[in-house]
Amino acid sequence: MRIKDEDITNWLNGCRKGNRDSQRKLYQHFYGYSMSICLRYAKNREEAAEVLNDGWLKVFAKIKQYDPDYPFKPWCRRILINSAIDYHRKIRQLPIFTDIEDVPEAEYVDIPQPMVSSMDDMLPILQLLPPVYRMVFNLAVFEEYKHHEIAETLGISIGASKSNLSKAKSKLRNILIDKRKVKSN
Repeated sequence: MRIKDEDITNWLNGCRKGNRDSQRKLYQHFYGYSMSICLRYAKNREEAAEVLNDGWLKVFAKIKQYDPDYPFKPWCRRILINSAIDYHRKIRQLPIFTDIEDVPEAEYVDIPQPMVSSMDDMLPILQLLPPVYRMVFNLAVFEEYKHHEIAETLGISIGASKSNLSKAKSKLRNILIDKRKVKSN
């Protein structure tokens, strides 16, 4: 069954009035989309579910602030990303970020393609990254934040943002190389 834009509008209006059925329908409709965002920031499905639930609680708490003249999906996405950041700040106690000056120059390694065929293949690899690297990598690569935006969002220096992105890419590169070696044996 195809959901119409007017259904989503009706659910949003119902959510503004605190209607539980509208909340359930909106949540169910955007569950897959929301979980895919949360999984990128989490180390496993359970952690992603926590972030998702926290995020949706915030969506419903702030639904009256949502401007219906703009698309709902990006507004919801922003809340989910901020919930992931908040989760890592409070629960995971992010490790100390490293400044760029402390990082040796990463050696470029050309990885033959295709290494992964889809985001489904990439997700378990991303989840192997330490939380701090995963956070910066997601914000830079998937959300297309600039380093100054990442620094401001996470409360770190621009150098730390650059350093952690470099380390994340290097670590991913090594994981993919190891994965390729295992497949070829």
